[in-house]
Amino acid sequence: MKFKLLSSLLASLCLIGVVQAQSQDWPNHKPIRLISVFPPGGSVDQVARILAPSLQNQLKQSVIVENIGGASGVIGTNALAKAAPDGYTFAVVFDTHGVNPSLKEKMPYDTKKDIATVTMIGTAPMVLTASKASGITSFKQLIDQSKAKKPANYGSIGTGSLGHLAMALLAKEGKFDWTHVPYRGGGPLMQDALAGHVPLAVGSLFLVKPHIDTNGIIPLVVTTKKRTVELPNVPTVAESGYPNFDAPAWWAIIAPAKTPEAIINKMHAEIAKALKSPEVSNRLKSQGVEIAGLGPKPAQEFVNKQIDIWGKFVKENSIKEDAN
Repeated sequence: MKFKLLSSLLASLCLIGVVQAQSQDWPNHKPIRLISVFPPGGSVDQVARILAPSLQNQLKQSVIVENIGGASGVIGTNALAKAAPDGYTFAVVFDTHGVNPSLKEKMPYDTKKDIATVTMIGTAPMVLTASKASGITSFKQLIDQSKAKKPANYGSIGTGSLGHLAMALLAKEGKFDWTHVPYRGGGPLMQDALAGHVPLAVGSLFLVKPHIDTNGIIPLVVTTKKRTVELPNVPTVAESGYPNFDAPAWWAIIAPAKTPEAIINKMHAEIAKALKSPEVSNRLKSQGVEIAGLGPKPAQEFVNKQIDIWGKFVKENSIKEDAN
């Protein structure tokens, strides 16, 4: 018995020693993999590619962005959850990260137990936009048509995305005949919105602003309580007859849950440093992102709260994964 206890103690000490050595040497051993859990062209991909060069310069190590999209971020997040917790795999997630646990019937991982939040990057308004082919030029026009029982289709980055839930809530309150059209990410959504294949599209300001700036799509309304300085002439849902409506998008960096705490803290420090650099902060702010830079503990609390809030919403409104 004593021998077994001694062996167990020695094994634990060895493991602690290995973890400490890994933390001290990090990130010298190999390139860092930064998974974008949505396809190229969307805001998650863009956030990852804005951060990667700065992190690479700061860490003196290659940071490789890898797109693993699908299932509203679940496929890429699962790849992250199953990766070795050695500090060489991280991922950028979107607000769907807080909705998927309640929406998906069979999740391949436990969001609260299998994943550690490293940094909550920030928030931004979502924007409901119209394609030029739709003939819709204002939110008032859309609401008037909807009150007259004219049906409308709106696209989002995926079923259960915050954009989907926000529009579902608005349609429920107004008793509108709106049909949800889910896409596999922001890139495919914007392609169809620009081509006029979907009349309405809801996405983060980060995603839609470049296409608004080039007059490819028409901004109708933003989902935050206050107007954004990036689109000062675009009204909020709250001021358009739906008080207290507030649904911002958000982005975060995550790691496998068993990643050493010292490495998570180091990575957060480097991300926070990058977020303060002009080349990163200016690009994010120009796309409407309000940088938060929350550290591991407050970031995890933020994510857990999002999971609880949207879990309740999904349950109370009987929203299903395959719902339209």
